[in-house]
Amino acid sequence: MRAFLTRVARGSLKKDIEKEHLPLLEELIREHIVKEFDDGTVRLDAKYRAGILDVLPSGTAFLELIGAPGRDLLIPPEHLHGAKNGDYVIARRLFGKAGRPSAKVVKVVQPAFVYAVGYIKRTEKGLEPCHIKTDLPMELKSDTTDLEEGTVFQADNRTSEILQILGNLDDPLVDENISLAIFNKKEAFGEEAEREAKAWGDAVDASMYPERVDLRHLPFCTIDPVDAKDFDDAIYFDAKKGVLYVAIADVSHYVTPDCAIDREARSRGFSIYFPHKSIPMLPRSLSENICSLKPNVDRLAYVCELHLDTESLEVTKHRFYEAVIRSRRRYDYDEIDRYLELGFADAPEADKETLQFIFPLRSLTDRLRKKRLEKGYDFRSPEVRMTLDERHTLLETRLEASTPSHALIEDCMLLANKAAAEHFDVGIFRIHEPPSPERIEKLVDELGRIGIYVEAPEEDFHALVLELQKEARAKGVEPWVDQLIIQTQKQAAYSHENVGHFGLGFERYTHFTSPIRRYADLTLHRLLKAIFAHDEKKRDYILRNIEPLCIKISELEREATRVEWDFMARKYARWADAHREERLHGVVVEAAQLPAATSDRFPVGMRFFCDKSDLLLFDTIEAEVNIVHLAQAKIFTIVKGAKHLFEEERDE
Repeated sequence: MRAFLTRVARGSLKKDIEKEHLPLLEELIREHIVKEFDDGTVRLDAKYRAGILDVLPSGTAFLELIGAPGRDLLIPPEHLHGAKNGDYVIARRLFGKAGRPSAKVVKVVQPAFVYAVGYIKRTEKGLEPCHIKTDLPMELKSDTTDLEEGTVFQADNRTSEILQILGNLDDPLVDENISLAIFNKKEAFGEEAEREAKAWGDAVDASMYPERVDLRHLPFCTIDPVDAKDFDDAIYFDAKKGVLYVAIADVSHYVTPDCAIDREARSRGFSIYFPHKSIPMLPRSLSENICSLKPNVDRLAYVCELHLDTESLEVTKHRFYEAVIRSRRRYDYDEIDRYLELGFADAPEADKETLQFIFPLRSLTDRLRKKRLEKGYDFRSPEVRMTLDERHTLLETRLEASTPSHALIEDCMLLANKAAAEHFDVGIFRIHEPPSPERIEKLVDELGRIGIYVEAPEEDFHALVLELQKEARAKGVEPWVDQLIIQTQKQAAYSHENVGHFGLGFERYTHFTSPIRRYADLTLHRLLKAIFAHDEKKRDYILRNIEPLCIKISELEREATRVEWDFMARKYARWADAHREERLHGVVVEAAQLPAATSDRFPVGMRFFCDKSDLLLFDTIEAEVNIVHLAQAKIFTIVKGAKHLFEEERDE
């Protein structure tokens, strides 16, 4: 909705409005809130402003403006007209009053939460529908008398009707449905999209693409997680010439703008990854088949060819082009790590062709990484990997940290992404803004209170971070301090304007290397092809719509991440409920009135709340499970022992 309101606030061609928003646009035109002009453009009338409501406890609200400059507008309680916190609204500006600019709500265009997930709970009144996140009663028009206790459902907040039954809270298999439904995500694609995807078949006939560069003679390989099926990228390094080839699945060849697949991919924005499966952005017949750079089959690729000065580590020239490749081998990270550690003397003969370039490439990327970290940052943020059984019960957790093979691939992809960002001044950038001075000061104060002091000046954030990491490493809390530093920074996002990437230390950066799982990369491929083909019509169309698209996919990225986190939280909660007799061991990561800790033993990564308000940041604690709220996926514990960084253990 933010993307749509940005369009109408700033003015847009009516034909560029997404089909899903056309009924709302027509409604706004009929109500004279939006004006339609003879040249085909539509624009919000000057009397109105669009935005998101921020309602204070007093009832007074502020309108965070969308698509318009200026301060937030004050909206008194009597002018809210039923609008609630977080709602997207249209407000009419009020003139003639002294003080802060004010307005009144004239239309709620979308409630803060369009969809809700609820469950049937037994209360003092009997069986009642309750919100799964808040446990508050839900008012529904749908009849729930035949629904048994624990039934989970998705409802439409606009109509108060139940849309679908998701399962029962007692069944671990329902968790996937809950996590998807909270954000109204779905796995299945529409029939038209599936039909379009399957029409491409299973094989590429290279003779049909004589205009493409034929790179099938080069021994490309892919390096991915062991359970990956969607192979976005393949690499080859000519060590003698210092030329790195980064071949990316040419998704834009198969997915044309506004086809059925494209509409679904744009609405999803990203693939979602659960421990046991993925919810792909593209139909599997594309993402795991004809687009995926599988070994020993011809595939269409969009290639970034980078010529490097292996002494200065500078890219002397680069080019992008459409190609046909044939990957020789599909490796997983563990395989490459073993070869990097032990050498490839005992490797199968078929592997030696690809492994011969991996070692000089590793040496090059190690040096590139060292150079990059002179400006950028290196945070220890290992990801938690879960293993589930056939009933989706948690069996195992492990931390997956960056290894030499991860670092090798990462720096190859960074080079290609940087090169792609050089070709436009307005487009689709991956940006990361620096933290505010207030946040830096708060970080230093928080760490100082628990005995982590540094001498580096706060205005030199890079030096400050290095000193904090050094001190944290000495005290054995580096991963936790890294997480705190990450939280201090602003979240990376997509933008049509470049402001640089603070975390990486890059002046220009974009996302080029994952078009199977990120819509941003697919859009970038289309933009680059239009630029290199001097196709002004296509280029102008993409750029005309690029700002609202960046807004939309930034929101979709956050949603996809929250879906993944919600699912993992539900698995942890079920484990805690089934293992109440076991003591938990963790580290306090949030010191507040209700402190939160993260387990550092099995199941590693589990977040739980503690009953002691006097706990300090990074206290190590032992606790027993007290209450598990399966619906909310929250775990509450009783602390049995705590130890501060510099103290002996305190028994309770």
